[in-house]
Amino acid sequence: MSEKIVFLNGEYLPVEQATVSVLDRGFLFGDGVYEVIPVFGLKPLRVDEHLQRLQNSLSRISMDNPYEVEEWKRIFDELLERNSGDDRAIYLQITRGAHPVRDLKIQPENQPTIFIMVLQVGAVNMSDLEKGIETVTIDDFRWHACDIKSISLVANVMLREQATQSGVVDAILIRDGYVTEGTASNLIMVKDGVLYTPPTSQHLLPGITRDLVLELAQENGVECEVRQIAEAELESADEIWLTSSTREIAPVIRLNGKDVADAKAGPVWKIMINIYQQYKQELRQA
Repeated sequence: MSEKIVFLNGEYLPVEQATVSVLDRGFLFGDGVYEVIPVFGLKPLRVDEHLQRLQNSLSRISMDNPYEVEEWKRIFDELLERNSGDDRAIYLQITRGAHPVRDLKIQPENQPTIFIMVLQVGAVNMSDLEKGIETVTIDDFRWHACDIKSISLVANVMLREQATQSGVVDAILIRDGYVTEGTASNLIMVKDGVLYTPPTSQHLLPGITRDLVLELAQENGVECEVRQIAEAELESADEIWLTSSTREIAPVIRLNGKDVADAKAGPVWKIMINIYQQYKQELRQA
């Protein structure tokens, strides 16, 4: 197996040699942001959109972007060349760096810690994906800044653990009676052939995959509407999906122990997953 090469603060080096100070604010405070960019062949999926979301997250935490867009892309290309594979993902993380004194106050002179690695991702098994997943609804107790793709994910870990303790794969989060998202995914509900998804806000992360699914749906004549979804609406949904870079489009077949429709991946999902897979194939061949 070839050696895994990562990028750390301007250097390409084996992952075993990549070290970060224990005084790094990412380690001490979770003071940083991250992105995950799917790669098909050598083609990152919607790299400009991911980098724009990275910029949004950095701006929200009052942190400068260390690189211009083209420099980020050059680094990605170099890492992909140094780490062979087909379907992969680029993980990048930026923290506010190390400071000799543990203090919440931001020190403007701090140099950021920039870490990037390539994750190997297995090809989607369509038969397994079509089996669907089971979920529960859980109160969304997170902070009011969920639009930041923060490395501070302890609340998401707690929510996912609640789902695990309930014997299911994931949770659908509810805030003030309305759906926000999954623990690491966006939600789309299907009713009478129309796709519904909650609007972006500080209560959920703007999803690149979610936006792509909506775009592909509209291009193929599937009606979409962005609006709030009441928790009660999920009980009568024809289909429920969770979307993310790694999960792609996962159909939810059971919610809170009850079947979603006939407890099978629905007809609209079958249309959209085929369109999505075709989009990925065209990206590989571009």
